[in-house]
Amino acid sequence: MPARSKAQQKAAGAALSAKRGDTKVSDLKGASKSMYKSMTEDQLADLAETKRGGKPEHV
Repeated sequence: MPARSKAQQKAAGAALSAKRGDTKVSDLKGASKSMYKSMTEDQLADLAETKRGGKPEHV
């Protein structure tokens, strides 16, 4: 499932980073924190890898 906005992609990237252990889970806020809890690493990678061209900042 591709990201629908740049903000969604950024949140998925932050959650993915925490899932992989690159950043602290305590540093996550808002959408990225809920994505971390509810999505698998594969799902987060799919959202984070979406191309940004033509995407709105927020949906």
